Order: sequence, then structure tokens, then C-alpha cells
Amino acid sequence: MALDRNSGPNDLSAFWMPFTANRQFKTAPRMLVGAEGMYYRTADGRQVLDGTAGLWCCNAGHCRPKITEAIQKQAAELDYAPAFQMGHPKAFELASALRDMAPKGMDHVFFTNSGSESVETALKMAIAYHRARGEGARTRLIGRERGYHGVNFGGISVGGIVTNRKMFGSLLTGVDHLPHTHLPDQNAFTRGQPEHGAHLADELERIVALHGAETIAAVIVEPMAGSTGVLLPPKGYLERLRAITKKHGILLIFDEVITGFGRLGSSFAAEHFGVMPDMMTTAKGLTNGVIPMGAVLTTAEVHDAFMQGPEHMIEFFHGYTYSGNPIASAAGLATLETYREEGLFENAAALAPYWEDALHALKGLPHVIDIRNMGLIGAVELEPIAGEPTKRAFTAFLNAFEKNLMIRTTGDIIAMSPPLMINKAQI
Repeated sequence: MALDRNSGPNDLSAFWMPFTANRQFKTAPRMLVGAEGMYYRTADGRQVLDGTAGLWCCNAGHCRPKITEAIQKQAAELDYAPAFQMGHPKAFELASALRDMAPKGMDHVFFTNSGSESVETALKMAIAYHRARGEGARTRLIGRERGYHGVNFGGISVGGIVTNRKMFGSLLTGVDHLPHTHLPDQNAFTRGQPEHGAHLADELERIVALHGAETIAAVIVEPMAGSTGVLLPPKGYLERLRAITKKHGILLIFDEVITGFGRLGSSFAAEHFGVMPDMMTTAKGLTNGVIPMGAVLTTAEVHDAFMQGPEHMIEFFHGYTYSGNPIASAAGLATLETYREEGLFENAAALAPYWEDALHALKGLPHVIDIRNMGLIGAVELEPIAGEPTKRAFTAFLNAFEKNLMIRTTGDIIAMSPPLMINKAQI
């Protein structure tokens, strides 16, 4: 059907929408037709303040000139180049730029197309790493309850969000889970990192004792769990996790798809918390959400384990048609330049205390049972309606949109993560 760019499409039936209540949406569509800076424009001409940076991804705001120009220029110069046995300059430039902004020791970059693909890549890399070193029995993967690591089979296997797992069979074998870090009875309304819960990392020792360290390849966690409703790492928790994994020769993977690129006021959560993993998965803010792209960052130790044998042989049989795509690479370079030139990470760090105060000012309002925050991320947890879980938060989402504000909900939790260019008035 034809598209009227002012009112939107006149046939909604063909598109099966992701993570959406399709029937509800198609009875009352919420159409976005434009964006600039901190705001979306709707089909009926309203300006809607973006409280979620799209889906945690538009960290520099919308339709930024440098990024737009870079995409246009690259599309006219080199639209596509294969990444298998061939290269193009911008992929190497972007990899170098990422290495330079990452915590010291993250020396190599493997490009993907999304956070889900970054996770699959890191999990495969971890298992293959141990095999390359002669420890082929290390195939077991450890995730965490309530963890979100994308939607591919590896990601939902190590992930721990029930609704993302229960419909899809037995998933990967050889996976176990740490407990999540949410302790509402002890840590409700905490500002920043909670005081209680570091001991939860010690559950890894129990899992090691159960399976044997020699069978475990990697532990994957979000430094700060986002999509499950903003669950913060207790003080000392990540440090303990790092110490236990090192003790047993287990790789530690930080899923930084949400926390990367300034969300906590630092380039990456690993830097923010001062804990160095063996691998980091990224996406979202890498290209400001404009072009699909992800990346796995690894230490030289992980990378170099593969660089053995005859030089003409492929070292790692893995990759994607669009790994390091030229247009995505150009978008990534322009995005990193925008962050740097406009001081957006610094803006996020400077505004974090104001953001924290604004969020916690909601304490005491009806049905608010917890508030959590870190950097420019916030969660307001609502008391569920008896017998109708998720409905209270979803109703708040609909009401907010009618009042020209975009928020996001997960269960009965309102999650907010605005573009890093936000100002006090917009907060």
C-alpha cells in the first residue's frame, strides 16, 4: 500500500512487529515520522521528548549532522565491500578508534551487526579460545538470572529473562546461571551502587564446584543489567566475579551493549567500575543507533591464541556478510567524533547527580515501590496490579506518550535512558 508520510501507512497488517503487543498497537498506532536532537515527531505533528535514546542506542541524540553527512558520503563512495579476505580503510580506522577509547588492554575488535550477534560471537570465541589452548573440555557457559544478552539461541541460553526463553525449547546445553543482584528488601531506593549483595558473586564458586572449573569456558554478565529493569551491581560484586574467574581460568565477558559509549558517564562500564574483563560486547551507541553494527573487543591474550598455524589458513571460522560494513564504519567513526567533540560523556557524568535527584524525587508517589539509578539511567518500579502484571507500567507508557514523553517499560518497571545531550530543563 502507498505511504502517506504525514499520516503513516494505511495498511498495518504485513509488519509483524518485534517485542510489541501487535494487536493493541494496530488498534491505536503510535507513529514516529521524524526526529531531531532530543525529540521525535509524531504523525500528528507532536514533539515527543525521547526519554529512552530510542532503544538505549541514540546516545548522541537524533539526526546529528556529522553522522548523517558521513553516511551520505560513504554511500556515494563505497557502498559495500566484503570483509572475508578483503578490507576497506574505515573498518580498520574504526577498530583503532575503539581500541583507543576502550580500557587499556582491549586491543582487538571483531565487528558484528547487533548486540545479539556480538554475544553469539563472544560465546563462540570463548569456547574456541580454550580449544586453541588445548583445553577443549571448557565448553560450559555461565550466565545470570534476569540477564539479557540478545535474542539468538546463545544469548537467550545464557540470558535469564523467562519470557525470552520459555517458548523456544531446551536451548543450548551446558549452561548454568548465577543469581541476579536485585535485593529489594535490602537495597530499595538506593542511589547508585547498592551496599548489599557482593556475596552473590560467590555463587560462582558453587557452580565451579558442581561442574568443575576445567569444563567452564566463560561467565557473561551485564555490568549493569538494563533490559530487565536496571539492576545495579552491588559494591564489590564485579570485583569478586573478576577474582573468581581469574582464579579458575574462566573468561569474563562484559555485555556492554547498553552500558557502552557514555551511558554511565565513562566510555564503558569496565572503566566506570574499574574492572577489566577478557571480552566486551558492544552495539547500540557504537553508531548512535543509525546503522546496525556491533563489535566484540578482546584482549591480546584471547586474540593471539588463535594466531597459530600456517599463515594462509583462516584462524577463526566465524563472521557476517556485513561485518565492518563501509557505511556502518563511517557512521561509527562520525559517532565517536560527535561524542568527543561535544563532550557528551562528560555531560552525562556532570548531569548524573541532577538526574539522580530528579528520579528520587518520585519516591512516595502512589504505587512507586523502588527507584534505581546510575549515570544517565533510571528505573522506577511500580507495584503490579493484582492479577494483571505489566499493566500498570504499560498504562504509564501510554499516558506518557500522550503527554509527549517517550519512556520504556519492562514488566512493571519504567526504564529511562535519555540521549547524553540532555539538559536540566529536559530532565
